[in-house]
Amino acid sequence: MSPFIDRLALIGVGLIGGSIARAAREYGAVRSIVAAARTEATRKRVVELGIADQVVETNGEAANDADLVIVCIPVGASGPVAAEIAGSLKPGAIVSDVGSVKGQVLKDMAPHIPKGVHLIPAHPVAGTENSGPDSGFSELFVNRWCILTPLPGVDPAAADTLEAFWKALGSEVNRLDPASHDRILAITSHLPHLIAYTIVGTADDLGGHLNSEVLKYAAGGFRDFTRIASSDPTMWRDVFMNNREAVLEVLQRFQEDLFYLQRAIRWGEGDKLFDLFTRTREIRRALIHLHQE
Repeated sequence: MSPFIDRLALIGVGLIGGSIARAAREYGAVRSIVAAARTEATRKRVVELGIADQVVETNGEAANDADLVIVCIPVGASGPVAAEIAGSLKPGAIVSDVGSVKGQVLKDMAPHIPKGVHLIPAHPVAGTENSGPDSGFSELFVNRWCILTPLPGVDPAAADTLEAFWKALGSEVNRLDPASHDRILAITSHLPHLIAYTIVGTADDLGGHLNSEVLKYAAGGFRDFTRIASSDPTMWRDVFMNNREAVLEVLQRFQEDLFYLQRAIRWGEGDKLFDLFTRTREIRRALIHLHQE
């Protein structure tokens, strides 16, 4: 394909930023890529990997003259970064992000975006437990959803350009309002991560002198939880702090359901357990059918 983004700026080059760089280059979506990273070690590694045409020290320098700026950092830092790059953004540029929280990100970033620049938050629903520039790969977004959350009144052409960009990277694209996005992700992503962190922590607390045996005999389910719980702690701290209302709402519902199961086990109500397990197995089959397993 012919590049339809002339200059792409990536603020942060971890798993997501590094994967965007690789995919955008491999699939021909951009003409040039400039990347900014916080540490000298990361900048050096990005140069060694050759996944960007230019690696710079400051976010403002990266955003200068960029047609599309994608902020690929923990959501808690989105506001300060928007303030930092504001003076470097050219009229008509598109500013986006990759965070799994949208409402608070909009509140934090929007006040700093100059008139004539298009702020269109996005969330590629893809990832692994790994982090850093070496963890990225170009196929990460293939057949995965990318959710755009443009505000009413955004330039339709800019939103269409961002949608085309993500489709060029292999994503399926949908648009939601920020509040709906945050409620949905609280259920499908944030609560599962919170449970994983809690279960692994509980196992560690209960293991005591048996910790080595707990690890030795860990079955597949526990291993899955440890994989999720090994995700970047800064990123997930920021997710929970910035989507607290939606997370607390679904956590309250989960606690009620957990008490229901606790009672069923205590009173030997196997029929209730069987009904739940049957229903949840169908949900898994539906996910496989939708190629989201």
